[in-house]
Amino acid sequence: MLTAERKTELIQSFAIREGDTGSSEVQVAILTERIKYLTTHLRANKHDYHTRRGLLMLVGQRRRHLRYLNNKNVNTYRDVIARLGLRK
Repeated sequence: MLTAERKTELIQSFAIREGDTGSSEVQVAILTERIKYLTTHLRANKHDYHTRRGLLMLVGQRRRHLRYLNNKNVNTYRDVIARLGLRK
């Protein structure tokens, strides 16, 4: 589960400036944590179809944020991908 402490760590780590909580970098990091948790949940609960739909929606949302970052600034996109350990 994404705790408040972990979310604060992610925000501080990926923030562009002080008080930044809504930039694409921060949102991608938070979405990635939620996706990791839901993936482990679905491994244990194979028939939880409602959670599976939520997971697919989160993956799509993260994909859109990453596409925006790639179009806006390729170097930032590559940095976020590398720091999160995503395969692109």
